[in-house]
Amino acid sequence: MIVKLALSARNRLCTQNVAAALSVAWCVFAAASPAEAQTGAPKTPLLVTQAQPQQPVPQGQTFEEEIIPQRYANNPDVDGFINDMAARYDFDPAALHTLFASVSYSATAVKLVTPSPTPSIKNWRAYQSRFLDPIRINAGVRFWRNNQATLQRAYEEFGVPPEVIVGIIGVETIYGRFMGNFRVLDALTTLAFDYPNTPNRADREQTFRKNLEDYLVWTRDSQIDPTTVLGSYTGAIGIPQFLPSSIVQYAISYDGNKQIDLRTSQADAIGSVANYLKQNGWENGRPVVWDISPDPGSQGIAQAGADGQPEPHWPLEQLTRAGLLVSEPGLDMAAEAGTPVTIVDLPSPGLPTEYKLGLKNFYVLTRYNRSFFYALAVYQLGEKIKAQLEASGDLDSNGAPASVPPPSVPPTYAPPATAPAPMAVPAPATSPVPAPMRMPAPVPAPEPDTQ
Repeated sequence: MIVKLALSARNRLCTQNVAAALSVAWCVFAAASPAEAQTGAPKTPLLVTQAQPQQPVPQGQTFEEEIIPQRYANNPDVDGFINDMAARYDFDPAALHTLFASVSYSATAVKLVTPSPTPSIKNWRAYQSRFLDPIRINAGVRFWRNNQATLQRAYEEFGVPPEVIVGIIGVETIYGRFMGNFRVLDALTTLAFDYPNTPNRADREQTFRKNLEDYLVWTRDSQIDPTTVLGSYTGAIGIPQFLPSSIVQYAISYDGNKQIDLRTSQADAIGSVANYLKQNGWENGRPVVWDISPDPGSQGIAQAGADGQPEPHWPLEQLTRAGLLVSEPGLDMAAEAGTPVTIVDLPSPGLPTEYKLGLKNFYVLTRYNRSFFYALAVYQLGEKIKAQLEASGDLDSNGAPASVPPPSVPPTYAPPATAPAPMAVPAPATSPVPAPMRMPAPVPAPEPDTQ
């Protein structure tokens, strides 16, 4: 019966010339790399925040299994990169040669970015339970209470609600608890010059070389020893897990000291996430998702229109005319008729696939990590934390703080300097390489959905 309804729904869509759009959209999406997440320009190498593809590994406690020292000393590709950095950014070539002589090849990073020959079956219910767990919810409540004034300030300045910021940071690192223990310099250099042999190898190496370039500029200008920064196996850094290219483009100082520190400053992490989402098109006051009616006809329409595209591209009216019902009491269907949406499919083995309508703000969340699962988990985690705070009286019925302590920092952030004085990269001889840290407990990393 369900199959017949789905076919009937598809026929109704076909009568409105929708099937052709589905076919074209799917072809375009299927040809795209999962890494094409944070740029509006097609075929442009991506500078992603949550580097992809991420494997379902416990990122917080993963440590190096194998390294090869001095692989990048006297390496022709690295030598060309050094010459380019010296010409474009006034680096000292000798200092960079010394630096790269200390870099180790990370076999673990290569292994973790290599796609599995047998892709895992997508399981929304398992993914959801992993990130909407009591540990994250309770930690999120504490994080919100401890940073209530900063979250409110970010909402007023950037238009991004506190629950969304809290949801992202909770999914990424459990509020800074697990930020990765790979030397970022090793990970980025390895993936920039020795990315595994995959169909998208050239694009991925170009992306990681850009991140390595931005990493060296950022650490120099911030007077940070580049050999000391730890992060994920793809080089993501700090509480919000920004890659260096995203740090350069989106990170801000939000605690009043005019220095960006995503590793220890919760205020900087909050402001940077809010700025990232705003710059990528977050719409203040607009929904993230709408529920679809559970009736078989609406579910059939959703099945027919679920093409995997994260960008909203179906006019709501086109779907409702085909027979889809939206389960959102009080929604002004006439006013929203032209609103573009995407159909979010959430498969779980042995269960009917769940569907939702994603709006522009849902798409913005997929710019942080191109995954339907990730975006919805972020949204739902934030909503659960918000509901718990409302129940405890910390927030009023409208989600606003019941009381907000006066801010202790200026109400606006200080943008980073645009032209810092050049600095030579510190020689690693005076800054010994730290041993990889062992984290206390396994915590699953966000697992992108390659839809």
